[in-house]
Amino acid sequence: MKVSGFTFMRNASMLGYPFVQSIKSVLPIVDEFIIALGPCEDETEEMIEDIGSAKIKIIHTQWNENMRTDVRLKGFVYGQQKSIALFNCTGDWAFYLEADEVVHEDDLPVVRAAMEKYLHDDRVEALVFDYIHFYGNRNTFAWSPGWYRRAPRILRNNIPSWASEGLFFIVMETHKRGRYPRAALTGARIYHYGWVRSEEQMNLKARRVGKYWRPENPPEIRYSDIDGAVLHEFKGAHPAVMQEWLPEAEGIFKADPSHRLTKRELKHRVGLLIERTFGVDLSKKHFRLVR
Repeated sequence: MKVSGFTFMRNASMLGYPFVQSIKSVLPIVDEFIIALGPCEDETEEMIEDIGSAKIKIIHTQWNENMRTDVRLKGFVYGQQKSIALFNCTGDWAFYLEADEVVHEDDLPVVRAAMEKYLHDDRVEALVFDYIHFYGNRNTFAWSPGWYRRAPRILRNNIPSWASEGLFFIVMETHKRGRYPRAALTGARIYHYGWVRSEEQMNLKARRVGKYWRPENPPEIRYSDIDGAVLHEFKGAHPAVMQEWLPEAEGIFKADPSHRLTKRELKHRVGLLIERTFGVDLSKKHFRLVR
């Protein structure tokens, strides 16, 4: 069994991504790691090279700065970059990680076992991970229907699949019709740290890449402008590669008590109530579980 890892990035150091830690977290279980690297104004490429792994292959790419961003095409440039990396994978499985996603070392044997288990089961086109979305600091995670709880991150690499936009993968049944992949659970976790970087870095990222998602300028991000009901204390252990990257923090992150809930947050409050009452999961799922 051969396993490819892949990702895409641009100015990842400037924008505060823990991309070195992300790559290192899966290097032990992949045979190659493909990076579609856009034009950078920082030391991202040098930091990748300093990892010193022969498994890493950098593909220099260009980003389409003129792509339309409307409801139908938002994130398409991200999808292009993700697909470039995917199309250069040569493994039986292709393991995708965002530059702010990390796999815990304790889960590596679990991930490896899942890939071996389903290697010859053609019903399974993707493998799904549980998500922990950290928010504000290392001690806090967000949990509501508005934060996806599971997502496919490993794709079978002999099926016609691509990233139609920046958020999920599509399996093509014909040249005109696609669907979400049929998937199985790995039982492993993805630790998502995008909302732990500084507010300054998050706002810089929003200004830099917002045009690929929406035509208007993004609003200023304040971490405290959130529904405190979705924030919970994290009592587990972070991956070893993240220990030095994560700032120290005391207690759970505090939401602004005067924050007025948005329509979206009110919708998710209702969703949480429905989930607790009926034992359902209303979060988005870009896959279909194989029974």
